[in-house]
Amino acid sequence: MVQDDQPIIKVSRLRNKFGLQVVHDQLDFSVKRGEVMGIVGGSGTGKSVLLRTIIGLNRPSSGLIEVFGQDTSKLRGNEARALQARWGVLFQDGALFSSLTVAQNIEAPIKEHTKLSKELRQELIDVKVSMVGLPPDAANKFPSELSGGMRKRAGLARALALDAEIVFLDEPTAGLDPIGAAKFDELIQELQATLGLTVVMVTHDLDSLHAICDRVSVLLNKKVKVGTIPELIREPDPWIDEYFKGPRGRAAETAKSRSANRVNGLSLSRSVAIEASSLGSTKEKI
Repeated sequence: MVQDDQPIIKVSRLRNKFGLQVVHDQLDFSVKRGEVMGIVGGSGTGKSVLLRTIIGLNRPSSGLIEVFGQDTSKLRGNEARALQARWGVLFQDGALFSSLTVAQNIEAPIKEHTKLSKELRQELIDVKVSMVGLPPDAANKFPSELSGGMRKRAGLARALALDAEIVFLDEPTAGLDPIGAAKFDELIQELQATLGLTVVMVTHDLDSLHAICDRVSVLLNKKVKVGTIPELIREPDPWIDEYFKGPRGRAAETAKSRSANRVNGLSLSRSVAIEASSLGSTKEKI
C-alpha cells in the first residue's frame, strides 16, 4: 500500500467528556495518507466516539483535529461541506435510509453536493454498485430486501459516491459470517489499492486487523498506542497481551501466515511455469 508520511488526519490533545465521564484525555492520533488504520480497544474506551469526533458528529471538550491540513473547528458553511465531501462513512450495518432504494441512497450525497444531471447521477450509481460487488438489480431494492452483507456493500457504495479520499468504517464485518467477512476485507483491500484510499476502521475482528491493516491504534487509559501488530505485541500491557496473544489472536495470526504462504506458493508456481515455458520455447528455437 502506497503511503505518504505526511498525516492526512491529525488529532492533538483531544479530550472527550460526557458529564463526569472522561473518555479521551490529551489523546494524540494521526493517520498517514494511503494507509489502513485499525482502531481497537475494550468496551467503553471510545472507539466510535473517536471516529465520530473526527468527522464532526461529536464536539470535543478540547483539542485540535486537522483533516487534509485544515482545522475542522474553524470551518463553516461551504468550507465545511467541501471538506466533508472528501470523506465517506460506513456506519454499522450500513445505516441506509430504509425508505429509499439502494440507488436512491447512493444518489443522496451526489444530489446534496453536486449539480450533476439525472443521467450522470445514474451513471455514477451504476459504477458504484458494480464497484462494491453488488448485482445490478440490487440498485432497485430496499435495504430490508438485502442480506446483511449486501447492506454493508450498499453502505460502502454510498460512502464512495463522491469519490471519497478517506473512508471511515465502523465495525464493517460485524454480524457477517467468516466467509462474508473475509470477502468484505478483500473488497476493502482492492478498493484501497485501486483508488488510493485512506481507511480508518473501528473493528473487533482480529482477522481483519491481520489481513488489511497497516497499523493499529489501541485505545487504553483514555489515550492511544499505535503501531504495527508485531510492534504492539511487544508492549507490556495486559489488555494488548490478552487481545493479540490470546487464542483468537493466535488463530488470526496463523490464518494470515497460511494465506501468505499460499500466495507465495502460487507466485512460485507461476514463476516456475513461466520459466519452464521459456525453456521450452528456447529448446524449440534450438
